[in-house]
Amino acid sequence: MLQDTVDFLKHFGAWGLFIHAFIDAIIFPIPAFFLQVSLSLIHPSSALWLATVGFAGCLLGTPFGYLIGKFLGRAVLDRWLKKEWIESASQMFRRNGELAILVGAFTPIPFKVFTILSGCLNYSFWKLFSYAALGRAAKFYAVGALFYMYGRAAETMINEYLNYVFLGIAAVLTAVILFFKKRRQKKKTQLSKIPEAEQTF
Repeated sequence: MLQDTVDFLKHFGAWGLFIHAFIDAIIFPIPAFFLQVSLSLIHPSSALWLATVGFAGCLLGTPFGYLIGKFLGRAVLDRWLKKEWIESASQMFRRNGELAILVGAFTPIPFKVFTILSGCLNYSFWKLFSYAALGRAAKFYAVGALFYMYGRAAETMINEYLNYVFLGIAAVLTAVILFFKKRRQKKKTQLSKIPEAEQTF
């Protein structure tokens, strides 16, 4: 039934991808990635446009997933999604905090697990939205760029190497964010020491 829904959405092209990406961020268990690849195979020259449409749909759906988690709680996840997905995402939150949202955008775990869990755990919505924007943009446009540059040959590259590409992108983005976080924290520490230094004179 779920695959029938994806096949139905495929008939609507970019609009179908938009809807799929939107509900992917909320509750639909099949990631929009698969429809993006299918449509990009048909129209490689439109791959970047499809990436943009999918990205927009995902971003617009993200607040709804967050609100579901915030007001309905984890019971929604337990009812609709696989237990191993929920446990893996929960472990990522425990290990990485809010950065789990960014890293989660590149994992096989459906992204709605992270949007709903963020609401359940009362994470800042704007941090969720920011990390979702970074991670999902990188994921959608990585796929789009490959199809745009290499056409249908990109399918083989995606099947064989895309996970490594995603891991690389996730590692770089995480490193950049951690760098700026530490830099900002260092500045705060230095500024807090200035009044103390002034009091000694």
